[in-house]
Amino acid sequence: MKKLIAEFIGTMWLVVGGCGSAIFSAAYPNLGIGFVGVSLAFGLTVLTMVYAIGPISGCHLNPAVSIGLWAGGRFDKKSLLPYILAQVLGAILGAVIIFLIINGKPGADIGNFAANGYDLNSPGNYNLISAFVTEVVMTFMFLFVIMGATHPKAPKGFAGIAIGLALTLIHLISIPITNTSVNPARSTSQAIFAGESYMIQLWLFWLAPIIGAILAGIIFKYIASNTDVDVE
Repeated sequence: MKKLIAEFIGTMWLVVGGCGSAIFSAAYPNLGIGFVGVSLAFGLTVLTMVYAIGPISGCHLNPAVSIGLWAGGRFDKKSLLPYILAQVLGAILGAVIIFLIINGKPGADIGNFAANGYDLNSPGNYNLISAFVTEVVMTFMFLFVIMGATHPKAPKGFAGIAIGLALTLIHLISIPITNTSVNPARSTSQAIFAGESYMIQLWLFWLAPIIGAILAGIIFKYIASNTDVDVE
């Protein structure tokens, strides 16, 4: 239960910090942080949570991460569904917090609520194929970094930095394409408030990240097995 509470709180923070920065700060007149700032915000939420709850739950914050770690032999299958449920509920709480804050401003419009999409719901009007390829590849690389940074032979104490910077880079690449998901829980929480067109497209932001994560888990497990490389 303590692990699930940690995942719940951590995923809530991911949504509040990452999506909140996109909704409240990115387009703020004269002071907007832009998509570079939003990319950093997502990376910082993960970096801070790695050190805060990593020792408790492993700091997955993402159903795709949990599934990918299971595929890579790093996570118990029995814990998958409880972790995923905690992550989705935590993400929804984060979205509720953002929604309550937005409604404290007269005449506020939630817009796309930092939701993920393709075609007309894509920031750059990228199509389904572009979105699918992007989400598979970005999630693959995210899991690949996570698997490597948390490997027993990796330098100790630096995993959070590598993982946080990887997520920042992923957002810098893919915000114009899909608004960056690589996380089904994050996508679900925002789509609920963004409207029907985003809910209709939500399937992609479960399927593609999970495919990318499973591939990364399997491939990293293969290339890292029986290696004698010492990391100083």
